[in-house]
Amino acid sequence: MTSTDRSDAFAVDRPATVAGAARHVRRAGPFASGGPVRSLVGVVLAAVLVGASVTSLGVVATTATAAPAVTATPTPTPTVDPRIVADDPVPATTPRMCSVADVAADPRLATLQAQVRSADTGEILFDRDGDTPNRTASTFKVITSAAALAVFGADHTFETRVVEGDEPGTIVLVGGGDITLTRLPTGQSSVYTDAAHLDDLAARTLMALTETGETDGTVTRIVVDASLFGTDDWRPDWNPNSPAEGYQTRVTALQVDGDRDDPTRTGSPRGTDPVGRAADAFASYFPGAVVESGTASADAEELAVVSSPTVASLVHDSLLESDNMIAEALARLVSIELGAGNTFAALQQAIPEALADYGIPTDGIVVADGSGLSTENAVPPSYLTRLFGLVEDGAGDLEAVEAGLPVAGETGTLDEDERFTGDSAAARGHVFAKTGYIRSAYTLSGIIEAADGSTLVFTIYALGTVGETLPTTTMEGIDALTTAFYRCGSSLSNG
Repeated sequence: MTSTDRSDAFAVDRPATVAGAARHVRRAGPFASGGPVRSLVGVVLAAVLVGASVTSLGVVATTATAAPAVTATPTPTPTVDPRIVADDPVPATTPRMCSVADVAADPRLATLQAQVRSADTGEILFDRDGDTPNRTASTFKVITSAAALAVFGADHTFETRVVEGDEPGTIVLVGGGDITLTRLPTGQSSVYTDAAHLDDLAARTLMALTETGETDGTVTRIVVDASLFGTDDWRPDWNPNSPAEGYQTRVTALQVDGDRDDPTRTGSPRGTDPVGRAADAFASYFPGAVVESGTASADAEELAVVSSPTVASLVHDSLLESDNMIAEALARLVSIELGAGNTFAALQQAIPEALADYGIPTDGIVVADGSGLSTENAVPPSYLTRLFGLVEDGAGDLEAVEAGLPVAGETGTLDEDERFTGDSAAARGHVFAKTGYIRSAYTLSGIIEAADGSTLVFTIYALGTVGETLPTTTMEGIDALTTAFYRCGSSLSNG
């Protein structure tokens, strides 16, 4: 992965990626160092200057003594560091007078951890225990998304395949980690963007069987292979009521519609046997076929394949509506791709390894799952703030993260009735951030286009006794603090 050196003089206009956002211009900000590129330019310029000097000396020598011309030694091309290197935080030096101390002391925020940095200068404007790792709730999906983009790139897709079985009349349905595959008929859309359709896969399978001439297309046995993710599919610290409440199902390499009862409704209840639901849906296109679990032969002939949405599209859907199952699938796929394994435990090695391309130290990060649902996850607020600095700069493929961020009062999980209302309505349309909630944490992290025209990146953790049972909710307290950051902008003080 490489980072392109950009300057304000050569800023590139792009279409808006989120509703209500006029965030078209990208530049080389303080978070994405163009060091490797600038070094290469410097070497080239130096070579040109050296070459010019030697040539001039050669002309003079020829005129005076007819000495042989001097040939410049070619300058070796340096190896360019392929990483995106994030700059270190910069302490604020200019006195700032806009205090949010009273808002930050709001008891609704319980135990507060937070950090705000200027995206324009890299300065830390506000810090409350920002370097201490702690539980993130669903803001962890930003971590998983960044890891997936680093490993696969924005345009990568994942395949669900059908291959030949070991005997005539047998086919094998092989899950490849695409949980967005839909059982809705082609032409109907599920909650996921650009999802592949199961009926299309079945039709391609029948066509392939008929074209081989070996059978009349009759399928008598379907083997279902979901072995890619193994059997480690549920964490003990997850809420056992989550499937019924619509938040998640088990982590499997084969499922349809994220295992929702209603593929068209984001908050639909989910099941507890996603492989079984997918197998039954596929078998409905092959009447009379017996369905059983198994694995495909390594050399099995492929009959048909359909592809998932791109990683960029999956990241968008995961962040906008906080889809836990996309995040879990992406995390598991990253781990498998990097050779770490296909279990929850393997994520601790894989995710930090994937994040290394961003040049931000991952010390202290604990990875228990890919969605942030586990209370065992731990990330310093400062890490998320630095990562969002790269997102705001448009570094690498991270623009896909910004494209998926909910917008305060306008889209996704920040478009709920209680978010950014009352006095906090001033920040509507100006906050682009990932929400998070588990029983012991409310979180918010992202980008603020401040009232004074400056751009801030921020992270807020409210930890401990949080929720909706207080006189007013923790979410309202977080929105109030975010709005205070918005009003202060570049004048925000740490007092």
